[in-house]
Amino acid sequence: MSDILTLENPTARVEISPDEGGRLCSLQIHGLEVLVTRGESPLHWGCYPMAPWAGRIRNGQFVFDGQTWELPRTAPPHAIHGTVYGARWTRDGPARLRADLGPDWPFPGHVIQEFDLQDTGLACRLELHAHAGRFPASLGWHPWFRRRLEGGEPASLGFEPTRRYLRDADGIPTGSTVPPGAGPFDDCFSGLRAPPTLRWGEALRVTLHSSTTHWVLFDELDHAICVEPQTGPPDALNIAPRYVEPDRPLTLDLELRWTSPSPS
Repeated sequence: MSDILTLENPTARVEISPDEGGRLCSLQIHGLEVLVTRGESPLHWGCYPMAPWAGRIRNGQFVFDGQTWELPRTAPPHAIHGTVYGARWTRDGPARLRADLGPDWPFPGHVIQEFDLQDTGLACRLELHAHAGRFPASLGWHPWFRRRLEGGEPASLGFEPTRRYLRDADGIPTGSTVPPGAGPFDDCFSGLRAPPTLRWGEALRVTLHSSTTHWVLFDELDHAICVEPQTGPPDALNIAPRYVEPDRPLTLDLELRWTSPSPS
């Protein structure tokens, strides 16, 4: 890695890699690394932005303005997680990055990320901008949190949704919702009663506050848990697209707030 953007204060240290999809490649809180820092592919580590769509797009296709548009099938037979998670980003300010959507997306535009490290949290903002005409879109972040911190207890998750998107045999949401049910999960939820909270015993607690109402929970693996804020469900370009115009960007805010829990 090169050209790492580092934010640091007495509480935390954040490292962001413009060369590796503009992702948080490290987040240390009170000296404890909370992210998976390497994986088998760019999809499997850190905390990376998903744009101009988040999650899977069924068969790599969506219909817009009466035309069917094709996307690269990066998770065959589907397209997954947008075009910028593996792109090279450029610095656009002290804690601001920018990336173009690239040739794999049929509409010109760019994405901005901004970060603000505070004493008890990290604020992140994602903006999707159109250059000419409107297009459908969705946004998200994909954090890979460690199940265990160094020498500590495994993570427990406080997560209280009221609805889960029903998935079909292809694992893609249909647009219908059902009660949450029992895990493990690789599913999208909405109607949360409280912000998601990860707790590693008495070592650390991290609460995720976001401007969105949709969250994907992936907790099928032993080493990591993913709690992903998204502006809509997977396949949103077909199910529930948001529209971006040159003077109307799509935005998503996420704030990670942390404390060291007191014994209960």
